[in-house]
Amino acid sequence: MLSTLPPDYRPSSAEEFMGPQQLEYFRQKLLKWRQDLLREAGDTLASLSTSGGMSEADLADRASAETDRALELRTRDRARKLIGKIDQALERVENGTYGYCEETGEPIGLRRLEARPIATLSIEAQERHEKMERVHRDD
Repeated sequence: MLSTLPPDYRPSSAEEFMGPQQLEYFRQKLLKWRQDLLREAGDTLASLSTSGGMSEADLADRASAETDRALELRTRDRARKLIGKIDQALERVENGTYGYCEETGEPIGLRRLEARPIATLSIEAQERHEKMERVHRDD
C-alpha cells in the first residue's frame, strides 16, 4: 500500500475503483476516525474517574451526575461498537474487499463511502435490507 497521498487527494470516479490510492485514502480515513474515537474514550474514562457523582451532597445533583454518567457510558458503548466496525472495514481494505457490497459484489460508490466509510452494502442493497426489516418488524 502507499503510505503517502497528496494532501489534497480526493477519490474520483475517473480513477480505478479501489485502486491503490483510493484504498490508501480510505485506510487513512478509517485509522484517523478510530484514533479520534479512542482518544475520546480516554477522555471519557478520565472524566468518569474524577467525577464519581456519589460525593454530591444534594440528591438532585447526585441524580444529575448519575444521568450524565449513564449517558457517557452509552456513548462509549456506541463508540466501542463503531471501533469494531472500523476494524472490520480495515480488514476489508487489507484483503481487497473494501468498497464492494457484501450482498451483490458491486461497488458501493465513492459518495456513500465518503459519508459512511464503514458501509458494507450499496445504497440499493441497504434500502432492500431496511425495507425487509420494516416488513418483518413486529409492531
